[in-house]
Amino acid sequence: MSSRIDALWYENSPLSLALAPLGWLYCTGAVLRRAAYRIGLLPSRRVGAPVIVVGNISVGGTGKTPLVIWIARLLAGSGLRPGIVARGYRGRATSWPQQVRPDSDPVMVGDEPVLIARATGCPVAVDPDRVRAARALLSHVDCDVIISDDGLQHLALARDVEIAVVDGARRHGNGRCLPAGPLREPRSRLDSVDMVVANGGGLPGEFSMRVQMEDAENLLEASLRRPLADFKGGTVHAVCGIGAPERFFAALEGAGLTLIRHRFPDHHPFSASDIRFDDAAPVLMTEKDAVKCRRFADPRHWCVPVRAELPGAFTARLLRLLGVDAAPPPDP
Repeated sequence: MSSRIDALWYENSPLSLALAPLGWLYCTGAVLRRAAYRIGLLPSRRVGAPVIVVGNISVGGTGKTPLVIWIARLLAGSGLRPGIVARGYRGRATSWPQQVRPDSDPVMVGDEPVLIARATGCPVAVDPDRVRAARALLSHVDCDVIISDDGLQHLALARDVEIAVVDGARRHGNGRCLPAGPLREPRSRLDSVDMVVANGGGLPGEFSMRVQMEDAENLLEASLRRPLADFKGGTVHAVCGIGAPERFFAALEGAGLTLIRHRFPDHHPFSASDIRFDDAAPVLMTEKDAVKCRRFADPRHWCVPVRAELPGAFTARLLRLLGVDAAPPPDP
């Protein structure tokens, strides 16, 4: 997210105040649309399996993808067979739905679905129509529960569990809806979800999620891993094209690394020239960016996987909402 947008949405900007009437109209439209689904004017469709929706009410990165991966691993460890559906944001496929494999082209199906497929081994399908994606999964693969990534506003897909993710540090910015602020829906929307997960903090009633960096993984040889401490003592290039890049940069600096920062827009279509520099310093990037860079990587390029950590109370509540009676498995 650009610094101009940050200033508009996360500070007391005069422009944001001027745009507030448009934000009110956007917010009102979102409320009326949800009401239309609730009273049946617009149809919400069931797909024949329980549906867990993971999403947020704001624009930008809040940590949905690590949570989706964590939930998929939890459910698989509990004896369920999860399938995951997503929009396939910025995917260029000409027909839908598309099955996503670990080696799928992110240009065609989107970067986050490829990352999720690689990280979980679960069946993944993308389609702007998530009902169609879910039905395709249930028809063609062996799954018995659906996770909808970034599906909070896709109300055509009926859901059994709603989980909203918020940025524990930045929260909801100036509290206004687009374009005056970062919100897709009013903050009161959080009162209707089953659980609120705060990435990096949390208020009473929310579940706190921590996202921990793991050993760096070489883009050419996934089995080659190095602790982040190995990169101390010199300068590294930190490449980031996600919604909240400062979180990535701060975590690397917190691990003691000295960075040359390279910030790109969220979902940036990387090219070789974006990640090649006129020195021999190693290049670190997020997993999401790595799925788009592997095809032109060299031995200097590494990604930094992350692992979500959530409290046992979150695990217990999620399994209870799904009607899973078995004892919770160890943390994924």
